[in-house]
Amino acid sequence: MQSPNNPVSDAIKSSLSVSVRADAKGLVGFANTGYNGITVLEQSYWTSFYMMGEYAGAVVLRLIGTNNDNVYASRNITVRSTSSRWSKYETKFDARASDVAENEWQLLFDATVARGHPMRFGLVQLFPPTYKNRVNGLRNDIAQPIADLKPKFLRFPGDKANCAGDWHYPNTDALGLDEYLWWCEDMNMVPVLSVWDGKSYGGIVSGDDMQPYLVDILNELEYLVGPSSSYYGSLRARNGRQEPWSIQYIEIGNEDDYSGGCDTYPDRLVQIYDTIHNAYPNMTLIANNMEEMCLPENPLPGLWHDYHYYRNADDLAAMFNYWDNHDRNDKVLVGEYGCRNDSNPDGIYWSFVQGSCAEAVHMIGLERNSDVVMMAAYAPLLQHFGYTQWSPTLLGFDSRPNSLTLSTSYYVNRMFSTNQGSYVHRVHSTADFGPLYWVATSNATAYQVKLANYGHTNQTVNILVPGVGRGILEMISGPKDASNRPGDAKIVPVLSNITHSRAGFTVHMPPFGVAVLVVIFRGEGL
Repeated sequence: MQSPNNPVSDAIKSSLSVSVRADAKGLVGFANTGYNGITVLEQSYWTSFYMMGEYAGAVVLRLIGTNNDNVYASRNITVRSTSSRWSKYETKFDARASDVAENEWQLLFDATVARGHPMRFGLVQLFPPTYKNRVNGLRNDIAQPIADLKPKFLRFPGDKANCAGDWHYPNTDALGLDEYLWWCEDMNMVPVLSVWDGKSYGGIVSGDDMQPYLVDILNELEYLVGPSSSYYGSLRARNGRQEPWSIQYIEIGNEDDYSGGCDTYPDRLVQIYDTIHNAYPNMTLIANNMEEMCLPENPLPGLWHDYHYYRNADDLAAMFNYWDNHDRNDKVLVGEYGCRNDSNPDGIYWSFVQGSCAEAVHMIGLERNSDVVMMAAYAPLLQHFGYTQWSPTLLGFDSRPNSLTLSTSYYVNRMFSTNQGSYVHRVHSTADFGPLYWVATSNATAYQVKLANYGHTNQTVNILVPGVGRGILEMISGPKDASNRPGDAKIVPVLSNITHSRAGFTVHMPPFGVAVLVVIFRGEGL
């Protein structure tokens, strides 16, 4: 219910009102079934809630099977609640594992004590162990495979609480600026903050009407990077972060070229660019598209451009050389890319071997042009199998135990992201690109050669590198239409040692196979 009088907080206007029938006896209460159930594992859970209303006595908190009444965790706490103010209660309990998804969180109280005294409850929370033990943090079991990617940056929205999103779905305000930035810090990622540019599906704000939103952006940046003595910087400090966050990259809006915003985006872009640049001249600003008709006639100094594209497998592989002749002074963020199954463009489907190989071909092209393509990200990252509105994604899950499923595209991305070099080498080859594609890099300890066979026949390649070192080969392959479906991930990379012969390192590439050869230095270096 809406509670305009005495809400939980200025940001939380709604609460649950509970009244007990006059003839009720024993334990009564309410339940929350989560998102198509609650994952219950053998671990410790933290739970909390706010309560208002006249009640003094025991409250029972538990995790229980919805259909089988198996109690997996239970904790009794004593509360002394009044009708004059909200009180917060929190506790932990250890759970035994449930082998099904159909579980719920319950709060129960003594009906006899509660009769005649309506009660209100707000901000009910349940957390399993979180990544780095962060308060309001990420589920550890989901965050860890993201950390295993060794991601370099995170692009995230800077919308205010209770604002409409740029797309049709609402924002999840529980995951806010600080949580995103702790996430960046915990995984050693560079934050890329996207600020609202006046465009959403509710309409467009432009011209002089942009003024209050320009002030909002400056206030947001003061919160993020201002000193703790400033007004908004002091709010950040009270929220637990004394020193400023490190913010270097700001994107202005999202996909105006795809959502009818081109007519007014040049004006809105210039206003926001000038507002931020005048206050923070060293920040890198990013336009949300590359369309000429959607950008100012006069280029803005130092402005990067974001480009999003989803293609079928053949078309994405054909973008291998897309960036080869791009203006070397025009820096680009490829904020979203991925292979979509065009045989079912509106349905739910999974990453498949041929599509992931096409993504590898495309990523090899990106790496060869890393002087222009400064950042690139597969998108989307996560999906709940029961609430999917876009596919495919890198990894998915639901409330069943052991449901976390890593896609073939996840493994290709992990192979590439965990084997990055700092220098791209010129490769002397006896063959042209296609169906085999490659890129060679190195860092202080090793050479990295990435390979993708976007073809229907086996390919054999001999690779010679300066000096002789220990070779490690990682490869993923399978039938071209095969997928890792929910709870059934059979296509995974295989690691093997590979020896150097007179012909070099010989790698046999199966159809639509992707491989990374790492040669650890021994003897002469670069």
